[in-house]
Amino acid sequence: MSAPDRDEPFPRHPLQPPPPPNYTGRIPNTPLFVALIAFLLGGIFALGSLTFFVGGFASSGVWWATAPLGFFAAAWSFFHWGEFAVTAGWNFEKCSVDSFLLENGVTYHIAHGTAVAEYLLTLYFYPSLKSHPYIALFGIFLVVLGQALRSAAMIQAATNFSHAVAFRKRDSHVLVTDGVYAYFRHPSYAGFFYWALGTQLVLQNPVSFVLYAGVMWRFFYRRTRAEEAALIKFFGDQYVQYRKRVGTKMPFIA
Repeated sequence: MSAPDRDEPFPRHPLQPPPPPNYTGRIPNTPLFVALIAFLLGGIFALGSLTFFVGGFASSGVWWATAPLGFFAAAWSFFHWGEFAVTAGWNFEKCSVDSFLLENGVTYHIAHGTAVAEYLLTLYFYPSLKSHPYIALFGIFLVVLGQALRSAAMIQAATNFSHAVAFRKRDSHVLVTDGVYAYFRHPSYAGFFYWALGTQLVLQNPVSFVLYAGVMWRFFYRRTRAEEAALIKFFGDQYVQYRKRVGTKMPFIA
């Protein structure tokens, strides 16, 4: 048997597809890192869910391990796992380790850190401010609704969805206007908007709630304007008419 030709390129392993165009390379795009991140997110989800469903561990002396904080941890970990899972299932060509959205910008991580800090400081010094269960229940409703809306939008759009704004139209690119898109012009954005606000209602964080609302409104206002300029270029009057007919359902973003 002759030896293989050394000039022949080494075949790519089936579990290591080429990275998609939106891969940034900050986290290694390998099955090992995907498995590791999924394992860590699953662990956080399990611990958060346990803490939430048992009502927290404050009675055991762990004053900060409360049900609201457990729900926040579970919601956060499920969101990031869900971003990857939905992309892998319905938009595989764009799937990479970046699909977890863990590299979502410094502001994103600062916002979550600030929210946790506000919750713990208020819980320690003014615990009575965290005793409004109906606000927390409404927050849980918004989190579940927002997560469902975002995931449904990504699943329905399938390969038309991208975590980054697309400024070049592909042959397979179509305008989706049915399903959740018949009620929300940007359902994935609206879903995340209400998911994030819901987490702050669960934590009963008035300062972070206002900051989240302001930062997200500014981000999504600019994002929708940039994206819609591209969509008008792609689809012309078809998108203009759709925009007139369907709103974003986000406050003050027509």
